[in-house]
Amino acid sequence: MGLLLLVRHGQASFGADDYDVLSEIGWEQGRRLGGWLAERGLTPDVVVRGSMRRHRETLDAMTEAAGWTTEPVVDDRWDEFDHLAVVRAQGESVDGLDRRGFQQLFERATSRWTAGVGDYPETYAGFVGRVDAALDAAAAEAGSGRTVVAVSSGGPIGVACARLVDPEADPGGTARLWARFNAVTVNSSVTRVVVGSTGARLLTFNEHPHLDGDAITYR
Repeated sequence: MGLLLLVRHGQASFGADDYDVLSEIGWEQGRRLGGWLAERGLTPDVVVRGSMRRHRETLDAMTEAAGWTTEPVVDDRWDEFDHLAVVRAQGESVDGLDRRGFQQLFERATSRWTAGVGDYPETYAGFVGRVDAALDAAAAEAGSGRTVVAVSSGGPIGVACARLVDPEADPGGTARLWARFNAVTVNSSVTRVVVGSTGARLLTFNEHPHLDGDAITYR
């Protein structure tokens, strides 16, 4: 049986000029995760990451702590959706919002996005479709006995979990589950997917025993 680990990136730089840069906490989260996995003897056969800077930096931090030498494959299908474009479609500004205020705006905006209300560079259905393809490719790499680590973001991981829980649902039918998963995914958390003869199955969601106290963040 194969194993696929879906890793959310470490904390990015909320409120900075470039959100896509890991914060100091984000780097520490990545190092803690890499060390925790190494202590448990986990060495991936395949490493995949999205193309965003926060994905690369998280994997760099993990690799530094774990001592992995596997060359990563970049797959931009694991990239996060353009959350700022989705928020801008509301006609509201994010300037000056604290984390709580931004989260409230984000939830209103994504509710309309998942319902197909408004015009967006990428629809929710399109987002689900590309994450489905990324998940299928990573699961195929895991096969019947390999370990794959995929570093991504909360949105794609939420889609993957929703699709694994309810694989028969159409993209719109995943929206409620996606919102629930996406809202609580911890930075640098691990979600385990087992891959066997009947396909991929969700085993655990949002593991983060390598974190404690202020190192546990959601945005």
